[in-house]
Amino acid sequence: MIRINENYTKLKASYLFADIARRVGAYVAAHPESAVIRLGIGDVTEPLPPACVEALHAATDEMSRRATFKGYGPEQGYPFLRELVAQRDYADRGCRVEPDEVFISDGSKCDCGNMQEIFATDIRVAIPDPVYPVYVDTNVMAGRTGEAADGRYEGILYLESTAANGYVPQVPDAPADLVYLCFPNNPTGAVATRPQLEAWVAYARRNKAVILFDSAYEAYIRDPAIPHSIYEIEGARDVAIEFRSFSKTAGFTGTRCAYTVVPKTLLAWDRAGRPHALHSLWNRRHTTKFNGVAYPIQKAAAAIYTDAGRSQTRGLTDFYLGNARLIRAAMAALGLRCVGGDNAPYIWIDVGRDSWEFFDLLLEKAQVVCTPGAGFGRCGEGHVRISAFNSRENVEKALVRIAAALK
Repeated sequence: MIRINENYTKLKASYLFADIARRVGAYVAAHPESAVIRLGIGDVTEPLPPACVEALHAATDEMSRRATFKGYGPEQGYPFLRELVAQRDYADRGCRVEPDEVFISDGSKCDCGNMQEIFATDIRVAIPDPVYPVYVDTNVMAGRTGEAADGRYEGILYLESTAANGYVPQVPDAPADLVYLCFPNNPTGAVATRPQLEAWVAYARRNKAVILFDSAYEAYIRDPAIPHSIYEIEGARDVAIEFRSFSKTAGFTGTRCAYTVVPKTLLAWDRAGRPHALHSLWNRRHTTKFNGVAYPIQKAAAAIYTDAGRSQTRGLTDFYLGNARLIRAAMAALGLRCVGGDNAPYIWIDVGRDSWEFFDLLLEKAQVVCTPGAGFGRCGEGHVRISAFNSRENVEKALVRIAAALK
């Protein structure tokens, strides 16, 4: 008799954004005349940078000629892209990352979810609250937790992120083996200072732990004092894996390209206490379960590092940050406390009421979609996340509607 992985039965019936899509779909079906503005899911709306489009076309043309046709590429990514990442994203910032420590993939969501496979199932995991749901759900699927009770799973060390700590979780007194951190943060938009990251690296070194550092939104950092990479912190190469994405940086949500850095000096131990290089384990997993990102997509991603590409992608992130500033100013004018929007494309708003109730209010009264904070964890209750990913026209319309609905 075939049996299921019963850990899946511990999960909520649906993924947060699937639940939002269902509610919005039901509303639109009942009100077909409504013009709903979506400021919920973090999907970009602006076209790809021209430099990327040009490179994509050129690479596609290469695929039409026998002399330049590409079949299977290296699962870890083509050297031309890995070398650019190592130089432009790290060496130029004073960080040591070798090209063969960079693994090109089709998305940070996949990498964040899959990385846990190379670790034992009986380790203790520390995860912020509120948090991107993938971190929690994939560990539930793997069997690292007990049942859910009052919005939390038994066995997870929750790192509370609240107004009291500026929405940056503090280093806990209790030990953990695997720590998830995300800065600039999704969903709160908060950023971590250098001293705060130094404290986390020191914690990981004391506990022989590994930090999974999701920096998918680093391109939005404008404060020069804020680190863009965990590897700007001394000793981080020995304790951290970093995830980055071209999705929000250059609009690749529909073309899919990202990368993960696994330093060769990063170790973990087996049951007998023998050390193993996580770089080798991830390389084995990656080459077994992944066939690589398409050559034209990798060429388009490489174009981001040209002078034109850098200027155009900076223009994109500046545009979305302009939206974010408008949203944050409008929320403050309504008397709502909020963070984010200055170094991240998300605004985290304290609405002072049930977050799903506020979601429904905006949908029904303003025809605007936000994301209820409760979907990100217990500490998200009473908050909503508004995304800056939309056109300027739609953001301005949405803010007028929200003001009218709340007044």
